[in-house]
Amino acid sequence: MSTSATGTQADPTGWSGSSDPDLPSRLRLAVGRLNRRIRVDSNAALPPLQTSVLATLEDAAPLRLSELARREAVTPPTMSRVLAALDEAGLLIRTPDPQDARSALIHLSDQGHQAIRHIRTERTASLAQRLDRLDAEQLAALEAALPALERLVEE
Repeated sequence: MSTSATGTQADPTGWSGSSDPDLPSRLRLAVGRLNRRIRVDSNAALPPLQTSVLATLEDAAPLRLSELARREAVTPPTMSRVLAALDEAGLLIRTPDPQDARSALIHLSDQGHQAIRHIRTERTASLAQRLDRLDAEQLAALEAALPALERLVEE
């Protein structure tokens, strides 16, 4: 694999949508590292998948286990274990599915809503502290890039 002038390895995908051939790799690394640092800085009490499930339920509940597994890109057995842990912590409510007696609809409990709001507040504060380190030009660049970043995460 070839190495670019910046010392990073060239993107093997052959992507050439920018003057920087390393853009996909650099963006992936930066976003991944920023996400991990925000999680560490905020002392998250829940593992990432459990937190993601809470966020999904807050945005889209009620959902069946199978739909949650699909949205989180995990297997149903994995989702079952995640839901068991969240249920044990009192963060979920399961109600019978009126359209399928074999299934349950999963909602957040009041405690679950409170937990995800707390996690989001902590993580937003952590990111705000990191943003405070940037100069005005860097902040303007991030603000200008935000619509493109939001588009990247659309389903």
